[in-house]
Amino acid sequence: MFITGTFTVELNPQQDAMKGKDGIELNRLAISKTYHGDLDATSTGEMLSAVTPVKGSAGYVALEQVSGKLDGKTGTFVLQHYGVMDNGGQTLQIQVVPDSGTGELEGLTGTMAIIIDEGVHRYEFNFGVRETQGWT
Repeated sequence: MFITGTFTVELNPQQDAMKGKDGIELNRLAISKTYHGDLDATSTGEMLSAVTPVKGSAGYVALEQVSGKLDGKTGTFVLQHYGVMDNGGQTLQIQVVPDSGTGELEGLTGTMAIIIDEGVHRYEFNFGVRETQGWT
């Protein structure tokens, strides 16, 4: 299945972030999101980022646990993020952590894309369930 929608996000720096060396910033941030659309949910999580002195080059990893309704089914699942910026070019992979789905979302699989256009955050979510699960 494929769905789209919008979301809002808050990133709050954590005081116990590591200090980088040689101009590298190492950051730890708390994530809080609210998803709208066929994914009607909230999430919390953590992000680790490394920002280099070169404008447009950085990397981040994150985990967020999503809780709410997906296509009318209730439960939770975890998204894992891996993002790299290379001199302004971007690569981002977001995937459902295998076997992280609970409740009616047990067996959930999928990948998500994030699109930011004029300050509006949108998601595109391709998802399914393991063949052995099957949603009813």
